[in-house]
Amino acid sequence: MKILFTTAACLLLLGMAGQSLAAKNLVAGVGPVNTVSSWSNYSALNLISGADLFPVVSKTTVLYVAFTSGTEADIGNMILYKTASRGSKVTAVTPVTLGGVSNPIIHLTDKTVCKVQPVSQAHPCIVRLDALTLTLSAASDYYFVTYFSTGSNNGSLGVAGAALPTSSITGWYMIGDQTQLTVGKSIPAGNTGKSNLLIAVASN
Repeated sequence: MKILFTTAACLLLLGMAGQSLAAKNLVAGVGPVNTVSSWSNYSALNLISGADLFPVVSKTTVLYVAFTSGTEADIGNMILYKTASRGSKVTAVTPVTLGGVSNPIIHLTDKTVCKVQPVSQAHPCIVRLDALTLTLSAASDYYFVTYFSTGSNNGSLGVAGAALPTSSITGWYMIGDQTQLTVGKSIPAGNTGKSNLLIAVASN
């Protein structure tokens, strides 16, 4: 078990380095990962706490997500909510995209997407989402929410979840589409625990 965790952590670091050598982490990543499965008609909610931000000033923010099993991720929508620090009321809504769309289909068996095949917990597929023109503030919290459409592909889908309880990225999951909140609405409460899907937040 210890070797598996160490291998997974190294792969995540190497994968990110291959994506962008100049990237600087804005928060500590999740480190070792496990698999969280069955995402049909579920939303993954991940909290990026302003209190955990590193003192790095960046005009852009890039989110990295990872998958550990399945053949295709059918994403219904991705959004980033902003609230006051430790608050729940939405103050801003930013669409998150991959390839310019907020509802991408990610083919996990495509070697141009996931270089190491097959995708697994030991060899997670790390996907860099489109850069956001956004500077994260320590005075705010941010909630990255991904809704997975109803379907068999997402039913067998596995995403990377933090294996250790010390990750600075926390989260929970809820049934249904939680990406439709508008400014003034409140983030739905959940049992905050380990992150799901989101593994890193970087400058580029």
